[in-house]
Amino acid sequence: ANYVKGVISYFKGEAKEGFNAAIVSSVPVGGGLSSSAALEVATYVFLEALTEEYNKDLKDKALRCQKAEHDYADMPCGIMDQFISIMGEKGRALLLDCRSMEVTMVPLQSDSDVILITNSNVKHELSSSEYPVRRKQCEQAAEILGVKSLRDVNNEKLESNKSSLPVTVYKRARHVVSEIARTTQAAQALKINDFATFGKLMVESHNSLKDDYEVSCPELNQLVSIAIACDGVYGSRMTGGGFGGCTVTLLKQSAVDLVIKNIKNKYDGTPTFYIASASQGARDITPLLEEELINKLFE
Repeated sequence: ANYVKGVISYFKGEAKEGFNAAIVSSVPVGGGLSSSAALEVATYVFLEALTEEYNKDLKDKALRCQKAEHDYADMPCGIMDQFISIMGEKGRALLLDCRSMEVTMVPLQSDSDVILITNSNVKHELSSSEYPVRRKQCEQAAEILGVKSLRDVNNEKLESNKSSLPVTVYKRARHVVSEIARTTQAAQALKINDFATFGKLMVESHNSLKDDYEVSCPELNQLVSIAIACDGVYGSRMTGGGFGGCTVTLLKQSAVDLVIKNIKNKYDGTPTFYIASASQGARDITPLLEEELINKLFE
């Protein structure tokens, strides 16, 4: 309820009267699929439709939803989840510069390739408590290196100052510095439909999250290992805060059934699967429902 309360508090307009609302979702809670941001943004869009006061500044809308999570759910989250929930476009990925808040839409569409989300259906009770710890460790690394943000550090600078960093702090910084580079490379790969390179970067990202950032878990590692051993898979990695939740796998459409079968046979847990594609962000679907109802009346 705190997520909803926070969004109501920071809504740009004003809900002058009370209201009844039902919240229904197919997004797994705590699965690393941005369920918190989904709830925040859906609430904001609902309030816009209710009050007919629309915030055309999408960045401001995202920041208000983020602030709701910071202040009401006491979670110092980043901004990525809110941005994509609001600004998503069909057939496109979103490249976000978290410093300038600049958004670049990158093509992510192929008739022969899909995204397979695999839910490990495990959740180790560390994700919420460890996120602030990782954030503080990265801030500590930046302070020691004399920069405002690890965004200002390249691999050469990090390695030349390795001895001045505590081992754990160094590993956290190495993940962030390498992940920034991978993200840029991944966007370039998508622009030319180079899914093979993109998939390779996904695996490198997972290994970095596992070894340097230490937010993975045996179940996620097993799911990734099973997936990348299958023909037709470009790459796979954990997603979200870690310690359970989901993996994301980029693969050929023709390989989906085989990959699902292998995971069911080899994974020690009980997985669930979702086929996903890049789609439009949150919006009021009332006009679509009204059009569908009218069409049915005249059938």
